[in-house]
Parts: sequence; structure tokens; C-alpha cells
Amino acid sequence: MALSRKKWNNILIIACVFMVAVLTFIDSKTNQMPDDAQALFDKTNQLTQLQFDDIWLNKGANGWVCSASVLNCRTLAEAWSQLAISPTSISDAERQQLPAAQSLVIAINHTPQGQLWQYYPQYGLLQSAADNWYQIPPSLRTELIPIIASQTQE
Repeated sequence: MALSRKKWNNILIIACVFMVAVLTFIDSKTNQMPDDAQALFDKTNQLTQLQFDDIWLNKGANGWVCSASVLNCRTLAEAWSQLAISPTSISDAERQQLPAAQSLVIAINHTPQGQLWQYYPQYGLLQSAADNWYQIPPSLRTELIPIIASQTQE
């Protein structure tokens, strides 16, 4: 049984409308902040310095300054300084399956002593020095990744 051109057009229109509805539903569920998400930094405790791997961010009198290799300095600094997290718990079995963490040193209010955190970017997890675990919402994770300039060899 062959379908007419009109039936094929109707099938394509229905498929497109269905796909748009599915994508809209997925987007609305992933871009929302969880109800229990709280700001990691506020007006009284502001992020002033951050360092992980060979990357560093420092807030000076003229704004944010980053490692020379970081291309998205302002976006990266704003994402980290406005980070919202949700408390979570990690079982011992889950903890053993996590890959190696990135050490993250955070300085607040220009204090010389930084706080050492562990960052698991693949899972959006942060572990504080007090062994408290926090989840970063999926909608905020991509902005926390630095864009590094490629090193060209001559």
C-alpha cells in the first residue's frame, strides 16, 4: 500500500511536532535549578581566588584576571563566583567508583589561607574539606570548564 504525498507530509508534520515537544520537555527539566540549590558564595563571602590544575583566577581591583592560557576568563570567573550547589550524599561504593578528583583551592574575601576542595567535573560533584558533598546542577556545569588556548610549537 503506497502512501500519497499528502499522507507523507502529514506524517512528517506530526513527527516534527512530536520531536519539538519532546525537546522542549527535556529542556524544561534540565535547565531548572533544583529547589534545594543554594549559592556557594554570597555578598559577605565572595570568591576572590580559585586555582585548579594549572589554571587560576584572581579578583583584583580592576576585575578578574586569569592564567594567560584561559580564553574565557570573564565567563569562567562569573560562573564560579555565582555557583549554586545542592547538598548530596555519596556512599562508599559510589566514592570508590569516582575517577580521580581535581584539587580546587578556593580563597574567599582575599584571605591568604585557601580552602581545599575536590572537584569531579564529569559528575558535577564538589567535596569540601569537611567531607561534605555537593551536586552542581547540570545547567551550570558547562560554564565551569575553562577554554584553554592551544600551545603551538614552532
